[in-house]
Amino acid sequence: MLNTEKTVLSPQIAEKIEQLHQDKIRLNKEKIDHFGYLDIDDHGFIYFPDFTFEPITHEDGRVYGMKMLGDNYRKILNEMPVYCNTASALATRWPGNLSTWMEIGFRKENEPEFLYPIYEKYNILQPGCGGMNHLCPDLTIGLRLGWKGLLEKVRYYKELNVHCDVSFYEGEEQLLLGVLEWIGRHVDYAKKMAETAETEELREHYIQVAEVNEALLNHPPRTLREACQFTAHFQCIDRMYYAGGALGQIDELFRPFYEKDKEIGGLTDEEAVWYFASLFFNDTHYSQIGGLTPSGDADMVSRVSFLVLDAVHYLKIPSNVAIRVHDSMNETLLRRSLEYNMEDGTGVCYSCNVGCEEGFAKNGYPMELARMRIKSGCNWTAIPGVEYPLQDVTRLSMPMAFHWAMEDMRPLENKGTKVLWELFVRHLTVMVNCIKDGYDWHYEHISEDTPEIILNLFMHGPVERGLNCAQGGVDIMDLNIDGIGLATVADSFAAIEQRIEKEQALTFEELYQALDADYEGYENIRLMLKNIDRLGAPHSPAMKWAERTRDLFVALCMNEPTPKHRLKVIAGMFSHGDIVRYGETLPATPNGRKYGEPISHSNEPDPGFASGLHTFSPSLKANTVAKLQPGYGNSSPLHLDVDNSMITKEGGVDALETLIHTHNHMGGTLINLNCLTRERLLKAHADPDSDPDLVVRVTGYSAFFSSLSPKYRQQIVDRFLN
Repeated sequence: MLNTEKTVLSPQIAEKIEQLHQDKIRLNKEKIDHFGYLDIDDHGFIYFPDFTFEPITHEDGRVYGMKMLGDNYRKILNEMPVYCNTASALATRWPGNLSTWMEIGFRKENEPEFLYPIYEKYNILQPGCGGMNHLCPDLTIGLRLGWKGLLEKVRYYKELNVHCDVSFYEGEEQLLLGVLEWIGRHVDYAKKMAETAETEELREHYIQVAEVNEALLNHPPRTLREACQFTAHFQCIDRMYYAGGALGQIDELFRPFYEKDKEIGGLTDEEAVWYFASLFFNDTHYSQIGGLTPSGDADMVSRVSFLVLDAVHYLKIPSNVAIRVHDSMNETLLRRSLEYNMEDGTGVCYSCNVGCEEGFAKNGYPMELARMRIKSGCNWTAIPGVEYPLQDVTRLSMPMAFHWAMEDMRPLENKGTKVLWELFVRHLTVMVNCIKDGYDWHYEHISEDTPEIILNLFMHGPVERGLNCAQGGVDIMDLNIDGIGLATVADSFAAIEQRIEKEQALTFEELYQALDADYEGYENIRLMLKNIDRLGAPHSPAMKWAERTRDLFVALCMNEPTPKHRLKVIAGMFSHGDIVRYGETLPATPNGRKYGEPISHSNEPDPGFASGLHTFSPSLKANTVAKLQPGYGNSSPLHLDVDNSMITKEGGVDALETLIHTHNHMGGTLINLNCLTRERLLKAHADPDSDPDLVVRVTGYSAFFSSLSPKYRQQIVDRFLN
């Protein structure tokens, strides 16, 4: 029978985890003091003020190509500081991304300059072309072989595949040699620290760290602690290269080690929680617990799932663990996660199986494969080891297509939503086709300049074939395009239709005058446009425009593959936290939004859509997001920012459980949850240093609220208060 009890920590283990919590706050403060606000995932790198690095470069000063990347990896791993926290079961950290010290990317002649004019016109800041690291490794490959075994595998296929580009294997070989040498440096450091330790307890700590790392020099992980240490090594080198961040099904990765240690090694659950907390302290790589087996006849939840959840709760720092929601899931796991969320302010997120799995199967894949898609990134899912999806590397601002449609309509004698829609279709088509052309270019050039030197080792095919992931190294390529700002577009169409065409309370000439003035002196017009029943409100006229825009976008993405290499493209809608910077250059829009203000998130209603409605707005928002999913398996998330006092009145945990299951049944894909109080959030926004412990889920990732810039904090406040 599955043990679902909460783990009880001894004072000694509780003290270690609390020290990790405090050290995390201190280390983040040091980074913010040096780098400024960090509006990204809460990466675990450490700021080492005295560390510098001189890379090996080509004559043009750039770093590209597998061999040179491998040479630089080996060099930096031998030069960067080693690290061992006295409260952590695991050694290692890293000093930052490689791009801090070297110019990595396309060589000059491989840059897609022919696309730059389109990028500039439509403010395409994330075109996908050149995107890296957004695929999920199968870490069982490394846990089975170990670092030395991976090196032997590379050398075996280097000798076997004599007709392949030898530099592919040379680069991977240099990387792995560097990793082994780097681990050896940690062994030497820990042994030296043990010799000078002030207490017996600290001496024993360093000896254990040295033994764990020394074991990994010679064989694959054999214990849970060794498996976590191997994974911490992976996290470091993965984050250093284009900020990789996917782990996969973390409970299943570690379950065999846990069960073996319990059987023969006397491992306690509190020790396991400490190991997992140490891993989360090392970095916030994305992972999933729970979910159906590929056959769909069993839930993968195990005791390890509960231990991972306990570790997130006790550590209380940003973490990126998701629970896969499905009808036969362990309800105790779901309920406890919600209790922890309400107690801690945030915690795990919820990946929904209906929208993710059944949606993905609509692309022609078997359901067995669809169930293997794991929550692997900020919003995205992928099949570990075999899929190259490149989700979360594109942002296509649909409000920018609307802006240019408005400009094209300006001189026309016959104006109206029918003409405006035709012009909108024209501009959105240009934007989507530009992304597809860029993906063809990516396919042709990315592998010779910035191959997936880390993830190739943890995928099925690249080492065996001598091919980078992006060039046929894996079996499934299904590239993503994310459209964003749906509500901004839908509310703008609806406002024009209602105020100009139906009510005739406004003319197009008056609308253009107000937009050109950024509503300065036209506040009455701005409020008239803004105060329609906006997207999300019951019977909103914007819903039909949102559905029409969604359908158009999905069709443009998916009706045709990329023109040259016929690469499959799947539509998504995810804005990350980028609604601020995409709004900064967008002129005023007819939904009452002023120049420079943020656009709307993904396919969500804008904050304030339910003002004046006497109803439970999270339910309205959840229903809207579910109805407007792109529908083919790529996540379009729901942000739920609820006041603890309000949710208690609505039924507390029971209400949230019902909402989550309902959203799943309606085809939702991902739920990001914050449970706070209005007072705490506003106080922390006014003075972030007054609440350094406050962790929030920004979008698909969580972060310390104090580490975010005022603009990023504001979008969370807006969602929460509206």
